[in-house]
Amino acid sequence: VSFWPVEFETKAYEILFADKTMIDCLFYTIKLTIIYTALAMVLTILMAYPLTKKRLKGRKFFNLLALFTMYFSGGTIPIYLNIKDLGLLDTPWALIIPGALSTYNMIILKSFFTALPESLEEAATIDGANDFQILLRIYLPLSLASLATLTLFYAVGKWNSFQDALYYITKRDLQPLQLKLYNLIKGSQA
Repeated sequence: VSFWPVEFETKAYEILFADKTMIDCLFYTIKLTIIYTALAMVLTILMAYPLTKKRLKGRKFFNLLALFTMYFSGGTIPIYLNIKDLGLLDTPWALIIPGALSTYNMIILKSFFTALPESLEEAATIDGANDFQILLRIYLPLSLASLATLTLFYAVGKWNSFQDALYYITKRDLQPLQLKLYNLIKGSQA
């Protein structure tokens, strides 16, 4: 064994892609990642933007509530029981809804929104724009870099996660690629 490969071989990929369930898992995981990332970004934006407004009543309370969830979790068993009671076990929504809003990512976006000049919002308000128009036409175009970063955080996080699928999914056709690979490696070691 050396730094350079001795000979080029694609046998492992041929075996891997000959399995139709592996291809199905790949496309299912891509679809799951796209849906999760889109929903997570919408929720993050819709929570971060109002929390930057000083006129929001109870803003400090909502900030504290969000921060509290970042530091203290209910634990694995209560979350599992909650998902079971909601009837989400063995559904794709069990992989999407529970982690759809990251408090950490929301704080990053909220900090970026806060750093934008208030004069832009004041000018838009004078021109007759409401909060939703200000968000869509001023805040989002000016924060494309932070939105791209958070989108990447969400997408990579969902793509690499398999533990939630390990807990909530038992049907083979709903298993993402990472769980399929985990079971493949676990089966080969046995």
